[in-house]
Amino acid sequence: MGIQTWKEIKPGELVIIKNGFISSQQVTRASKKEQCIFELIYFSRPDSVTFGHNVYFFRKLTGKLLAKREDRDIDIVVPVPDSGIPAALGYAQELGKPLEFGLIRSHYVGRSFIEPQERQNKVKMKLFPIKEVLQGKKIALIDDSLVRGTTSREIIRLLRENGAMEVHFRLASPPITSPCFFGIDIPTREELMASSRTLGEITHEIEADSVRYLSIEELHYAVGDDKDNFCYACFTGHYNPASLPEARIAQLSKIKPIILSELKTNKLF
Repeated sequence: MGIQTWKEIKPGELVIIKNGFISSQQVTRASKKEQCIFELIYFSRPDSVTFGHNVYFFRKLTGKLLAKREDRDIDIVVPVPDSGIPAALGYAQELGKPLEFGLIRSHYVGRSFIEPQERQNKVKMKLFPIKEVLQGKKIALIDDSLVRGTTSREIIRLLRENGAMEVHFRLASPPITSPCFFGIDIPTREELMASSRTLGEITHEIEADSVRYLSIEELHYAVGDDKDNFCYACFTGHYNPASLPEARIAQLSKIKPIILSELKTNKLF
């Protein structure tokens, strides 16, 4: 269409288009940024540049970082389409294992992360396995994140039903342990699988052979020099005092998810 990227508009910046010319000016005082890290992990299209970051290369790097700690015998790497594909590509390249599309996605079914109802049926309507790819294989299954766990469990069951020998679940983000109050569909701590379970319990509940997460330090590394301009509250439980009432922050801070101390102590990220 002949469209060119000019710049990303900053908070409080006014863009003026007049007589064929574009200019901008800052009309409000700049404050500390709290950009949503989930835009890079999940929401943005992979061909986007979001908050100055190329989303495709960011996700690919998270996969590479995950693979550096792989200690299991893996035959093939299978992404959960579509959002898990760039991370799976980076993972496969770093590990030197083949990337195989063992799951094909129908694009006529909505996002199962966003829509909590009938999630189990939607998995089978949305993802179609290729049995010849999966049969007899030890699989590294790569996804962007684990929220409620229902979708992940159904996907792993689908792989096993189609002949997978082992399924090792690898997540290109840290454990989501805390709710989001800023518009993302992570409303309550009770809905979050990682908020009250150990790594072993999560592995058992989603019926995987093993589970590994990206660490918060690796996520910071992937973001780079811009890491202090993002909100990580869904992973850390640390909320900006300017964004929430102090009483609410105090209430949330009393809850310490087991998995965070467990993973750090045992270096299981």
